[in-house]
Amino acid sequence: MRKSRIVLAGAHSGVGKTSISAGLMAALTKKGLAVQPYKVGPDYIDPAFHTFVTGRQSRNLDSWMLSEATVRSLFLAQAPAPTEGLSVVEGVMGLFDGHREAGLGSTAHVAQVLSAPVVLVINGAALARSAAALVHGYNTFQRGFRLAGVIVNLVSGPSHYQLLKEYIEKEAGVPCFGYLEKNPELALESRHLGLVPSVEVADLEIRLNLLARSASATLDLEGLLTLAASAPDMEEPSAQYRPLPGPPVRLGLARDRAFNFYYQDNLDLLTQMGAELVPFSPLSDPHLPPDLDGLYIGGGFPEVFAAELAANESLRAEIREALERDLPAYAECGGLMYLGQRIVDQDGHKHWMVGFFPHQSSLTPRLQNFGYVTVTFDRDTPLGPAGTVIRAHEFHHSRLEGEALDSRLPDHVATIRKSAARSWTGGLTRRNVLAAYPHLHFHANPALASHFLNQCRQFRARRT
Repeated sequence: MRKSRIVLAGAHSGVGKTSISAGLMAALTKKGLAVQPYKVGPDYIDPAFHTFVTGRQSRNLDSWMLSEATVRSLFLAQAPAPTEGLSVVEGVMGLFDGHREAGLGSTAHVAQVLSAPVVLVINGAALARSAAALVHGYNTFQRGFRLAGVIVNLVSGPSHYQLLKEYIEKEAGVPCFGYLEKNPELALESRHLGLVPSVEVADLEIRLNLLARSASATLDLEGLLTLAASAPDMEEPSAQYRPLPGPPVRLGLARDRAFNFYYQDNLDLLTQMGAELVPFSPLSDPHLPPDLDGLYIGGGFPEVFAAELAANESLRAEIREALERDLPAYAECGGLMYLGQRIVDQDGHKHWMVGFFPHQSSLTPRLQNFGYVTVTFDRDTPLGPAGTVIRAHEFHHSRLEGEALDSRLPDHVATIRKSAARSWTGGLTRRNVLAAYPHLHFHANPALASHFLNQCRQFRARRT
């Protein structure tokens, strides 16, 4: 199966991968090409920018949480034919940064899984000949791995780029495919979990149009298209999952500015298995959608919108009442925070939440338990029985505390292991609800999605 594809990797975090990726995607889209975006690793924010500029849902490719065969299958399920366009994969962190296990999950590993050419994005500010040493090091670091090209970001102007290009191509032996100049108007703003999400950027279309014009002017688009077309054939994808028997399950999906961290392939898998996703907004909807068989409340930034969430008293009360009636629910990270008693923001202000679990979530200045983890259920949950195992990822700036100094959290539901030497307990379950910090990719263990939908079907049978 012939698929044009290219991977944009970074020398390190903060080098401007997302700006380069979004600019390239936007420029190629404006040329009339179908550009299918992907993001390496467990990221939710960057894919939203990809989706905005291309009009196609960006997908996550994670070779630590998912098998190599699954990564290839998820890629091929969406990649356009070469006659229509190409796939652009944005990397994560630095090129070789991944899990301790031989670099699994790294951009380099995903590129090898996809047999895709890799273009390295470097920060050219304050560099001259040293840029060649930098590129040479990345090009020769790993046996059998070679760079296909370089894009230089944050140069001072065309003459600076030409100087760097000459050094890189002559002394590192890697071709250059253009540059972007340093321009504050091109920068995407950040906060505690990375870039500010696209749904919160008021002038996003203006910024991305400017990025597209800059990329069209200073990136070698034709050269990059030729490079992408040089990628070898890939095998056909495996068969898709079949729907579970029975009528569709009406699954309420919390989705707005506060809750928008979802892997698109998770949502697609639930749909393929027979879920009808019914979006609602915890920020603005006064009531839940009618006749729901379950709830899925993903991650996001409930702490940023805590005052608005607290103000929506009618919905909070309705959710609590529905969960007390055993409505199955899965709440992930931000969803866990929302189902507690309160969120305590960075200024110490307390905001009332749903109140289903007796905890409050307090913001912390540092990331808590950041990174890849393996989750083992120690008891039965709506997503699976005791003993269920899934690889996952944690990324949050909050911790759970008892409702009051003399109160205790309910017993945790899972053992979460980061390494052989470090593990902790986590997750909460009550009635038919599971809430936990780890972000799950259902394709890492599709039985979890199937089990959850079966719980929803059983609830509907009892209800009707």
